[in-house]
Amino acid sequence: MTKQKKAKPISTGVVGLDTILRGGLPPSNLYMLQGAPGAGKTTAALQFLLAGVEAGERCIYVSLSQTANELALIAASHGWSMDGIRIEELSASDAVNGSSDQTIFQTSELRLDETRQAIEKAIDEYKPSRLVYDSLLEIRLITGDSPRFRRELIGFKAFLAKRNVVALLLDTQDGDGRNGEEVEGIAHGVIRFDKSLEDYGAVRRRVEVSKMRGVPVADGYHDMAIREGQGVVVFPRIVADAAVEAKPTELIKSGVDTLDSMFGGGQEAGTITLVIGQSGTGKSTMASLYSCAALERGESVALFLFEERLETFFRRSEGLGMNLRPYHESGQLIIRDFNPNEISPGEFAQIVQTIVTNDDSRVVVIDSFTGYLNSLPHREKAVRDIQSLLKYLARAGVLTMLIVAQHGLLGQNVGLDVDVSFLGDTVLLLRLTEHDGRLRRNITVVKKRHGPHDLEVHELLIAGSGIKVVPYNPLPEP
Repeated sequence: MTKQKKAKPISTGVVGLDTILRGGLPPSNLYMLQGAPGAGKTTAALQFLLAGVEAGERCIYVSLSQTANELALIAASHGWSMDGIRIEELSASDAVNGSSDQTIFQTSELRLDETRQAIEKAIDEYKPSRLVYDSLLEIRLITGDSPRFRRELIGFKAFLAKRNVVALLLDTQDGDGRNGEEVEGIAHGVIRFDKSLEDYGAVRRRVEVSKMRGVPVADGYHDMAIREGQGVVVFPRIVADAAVEAKPTELIKSGVDTLDSMFGGGQEAGTITLVIGQSGTGKSTMASLYSCAALERGESVALFLFEERLETFFRRSEGLGMNLRPYHESGQLIIRDFNPNEISPGEFAQIVQTIVTNDDSRVVVIDSFTGYLNSLPHREKAVRDIQSLLKYLARAGVLTMLIVAQHGLLGQNVGLDVDVSFLGDTVLLLRLTEHDGRLRRNITVVKKRHGPHDLEVHELLIAGSGIKVVPYNPLPEP
């Protein structure tokens, strides 16, 4: 038997969604895009047609729920042109052809027939390769019952199949997301947009490809957003196996010999270090120290700030003799300053992955990991999501440093209600103690999975002249 050649998929026009679909949609089929009002269905539909226009295809937007002017306004808000897209503006509630000989109130059968005929006529005249049908809700209301609605959809599917049209049908879901259950079996694929509003912060959006025949899609939820000028953007979940396995490299050093000796000579590439401590113990200083040493070796560093402002970071580092501004200006030091409430775990993971891949970063710092997790509504899920990112970074041979704060100014408990200790290959503990009328900073390596390490408590000295780690001398016994 001759093996049938697999048809080339067509792009959805949505960044990230094609990745989930392993290249795009199989051609000449009917697909459903479901979601609540405001989930982004219309924007994604326009992107689908614009991708067709860019590919030189004929595209038509059949609108039963929005006017051509409304669609033009949506496109204009992103700076898009509707040139090349035919808008077929219909009404499923009134007589499409203007006839009212029967009565001033048309029967549902007549309205349905006239709507269908007008759509089929427009398709036969324009001969599109891509079609958006917006929306199935109006047709469902006319038919009134599921069997009649299914028959109508099956007939429309057969009509499109004869003309090799790939169609995207928009369907508005209710609060339970159940409106499309009676017709999902008819569609070749079903994509769901999910929108939720937490107690505080921006709207959270997700996408799920709940069905796609013949395509091994990346199932489950993926974060998404609507960006001005970009439209709908999808952030596929990070797959650790996607990273190219890095070759073993030399130990990563801090530039402070006594600190490196505590780690048995330095830290291994491809490991995760948790830097845990109270406020003022020098957690961010450790991050700056390792970043500066890597930059001086000519390596690229990526720093992600969730609490400290960029200018504050630079001034604090400069006060310790580490001038990082020139590295940032040259692009060797990449810094992203986030508003935690405006970014999803999926988007953050994709930003980190892109930077590490494009710039070959060898050291990545998240400062603070506590602030990042505390900004998310479901922290236990966020830890699971970021674990995939950390595995990706480890496979890529990156030293990842997570700054973890403790409760309160002098508190002893980690400021999280979820366990993150398992994330770290290495744990560096910083503490404050009182000695002879002053506070002393203590530094200890409490865990290191790879190789030997020093279990002794040392003192961390932070001054304008630099950073030192010296043996800890406790008070003599009375």
